[in-house]
Amino acid sequence: MILWLTVLAMGLVTFAIRLVPILALERFPIPPRLRQALRFVPPAVLSAIVLPELLRPQNGPLDVSLGNLRLIAGLLAILVAWRTRNVLLTIVAGMGALWILQAIVNRFA
Repeated sequence: MILWLTVLAMGLVTFAIRLVPILALERFPIPPRLRQALRFVPPAVLSAIVLPELLRPQNGPLDVSLGNLRLIAGLLAILVAWRTRNVLLTIVAGMGALWILQAIVNRFA
């Protein structure tokens, strides 16, 4: 029972942490420059999460060679995102390219 109460309490704390700034900012107007700057937060965070995995697969050494299949698939995904602006298509293209490249390498290795 203590486990479920802990999970419930942590869920409520997480919800409160996210709700308080929303309610606080609702009362104050956000300056246009800040609003414009906040638009760049999601891509910056996503880049910070994804880029290390593309350049250092599985926390290994820096790998910017053609042997880095994740980097090749990531570059394809970047191209698809840039051309289409479609998140779902970008994910499908990137993951599909990675799986196909891995299948090819595994087949001939």
